[in-house]
Amino acid sequence: MALTRRTLWLLRPGYRFVRSLSPVGLALGTLLFAASLTPSLIPRGLVVQGVLSGLSLAAGYGIGFGLRWLWDYLGLARPPQTRWALIAKLAVALICVGIAAIALWQASEAQNSIRHLMEMEPVDTARPFSVAAIAVGVFFALMLLARLFAMLTRFVARRLHHRVPRRIANLSAITLVAALFWAVGNGVLLEAGFRAADSTYRQLDRLLPDDMPAPEDPLKSGSAESLLAWEDLGRTGREMVAEGPSAQDIADFTGDEDAEEPLRVYVGLNSAETTEERAALALAELERIGAFERSVLLINIPTGTGWVDPKAQMPVEYLHRGDIATVSMQYSYLASWLTLLVDPDYGAESARALFDAVYERWRQTPPDDRPELYLHGLSLGAMNSDLSADLFQVIRDPFDGAFWAGPPFTARSWSQLTERRASDSPAWLPRFRDGAVVRFTAQENHLGDFESEWGPPRIAFLQYASDPITFFEPQSLYRPPGWMADERGPDVSPRFEWYPVVTFLQLTLDMMTATSTPMGYGHVFAPAHYIDGWVGVTEPEGWSDGDIDRLKAKLTDRFADQD
Repeated sequence: MALTRRTLWLLRPGYRFVRSLSPVGLALGTLLFAASLTPSLIPRGLVVQGVLSGLSLAAGYGIGFGLRWLWDYLGLARPPQTRWALIAKLAVALICVGIAAIALWQASEAQNSIRHLMEMEPVDTARPFSVAAIAVGVFFALMLLARLFAMLTRFVARRLHHRVPRRIANLSAITLVAALFWAVGNGVLLEAGFRAADSTYRQLDRLLPDDMPAPEDPLKSGSAESLLAWEDLGRTGREMVAEGPSAQDIADFTGDEDAEEPLRVYVGLNSAETTEERAALALAELERIGAFERSVLLINIPTGTGWVDPKAQMPVEYLHRGDIATVSMQYSYLASWLTLLVDPDYGAESARALFDAVYERWRQTPPDDRPELYLHGLSLGAMNSDLSADLFQVIRDPFDGAFWAGPPFTARSWSQLTERRASDSPAWLPRFRDGAVVRFTAQENHLGDFESEWGPPRIAFLQYASDPITFFEPQSLYRPPGWMADERGPDVSPRFEWYPVVTFLQLTLDMMTATSTPMGYGHVFAPAHYIDGWVGVTEPEGWSDGDIDRLKAKLTDRFADQD
């Protein structure tokens, strides 16, 4: 008997906690929990799905609790607590449990509807039990945080009741505690998190693998003759300089004995103190190696971490048989999705400085003697590359073209062009006017779908319908994204439906995991699709369809092990 009483005493706090939960909140939370198990753009792993479901459950509970609180605050009468009312509550509870059970039962099938499209292995059917456990843990953690907020609010309100009217005291208490939570979360925890992330990426950027010594070729950045120190290029810069194809590689593939060594210039964040100084260094290095004597000059703006996608860089070097010079300049250590959420304009200043320096030098060269000038960028690099060139600056002497992959949803030109697309074209594959300047493409090459002449300049966007970096919409919190009303892309699950709040949370987490897909889906672009883009934009000479197919096969095999 003593043991039984002790057990009951230990269980009493948990019983009181469960009894205090809002039935309306739990009902609405269950609906959002069930909705969170439906597919979105990116296949979700076990932990990500559990966190998403826990957040959705908490969001639904919070909305339901708020509605019930508003009902009481307005003084509206509650339904009488009769036997029928209790039966109704029990029925609602059973229905909620049934909805959650059915949703969990179908969760694996829902995720597999995306994984099948992306040629991924199906998930385990036992996964729903683990998802439920993680979701409940996240929910109760958020509940405890909410209880702490309420406790502090009551504490502050009691201190204010003696000085101001009761309702003003309550409102003031809510405002003060909310400000405290915001200051701690945003000013302390978030800032500390970003500092930790920045420090982590910075340390990774400084890593110098033992098998990556400074290059001996005097034409390479970081060599003994270079104006740029090898250790200042950062990890991503050293990789960019070291991993390009050699003149011999290109000659072996094309059979052209006159193939040249592609020129690559990379300026790291540690190469100079200011953006202007780094841009000046980039130009000086280009001059040193004779970049303006090549046939093609490419300004490639890296992603937030400073990474230049080799799947995009190598194809254009092969296509032009090495007769190309590329320049890139680092502006950040943080991942693109993190920068997009915090400071979407970050990096534009760096891109403008680099473009201005290179463009002014290029413009001063007689048209018959200068290389063709192209812009490129992936993800945040695409957006910053777009922002680098001012229309009124280049209108009298335009560059030759731009090829942007995976533009973020905040990208200036992409947003305007998509908004003004032909009404019969979907958002994932817009048609803008007659395609004389701008064209869009995806996994299947659509750059040749127009009868009109293209350019100059020629501007192309490569985007996948399953890419949340491109198709995230903040308004999905309260309305369906515009692109959901269009024909679905080939890599988007037909079971993807809009749910208020939930779809917003789904797309937010999709952005964070956008590079977890196989190559050719999400935010991971395939070399074959880059090749189609570069062929369309730069029109390299001497390539047959068979040659293009061979290059696609070669580079697909080259990067298959990294997929």
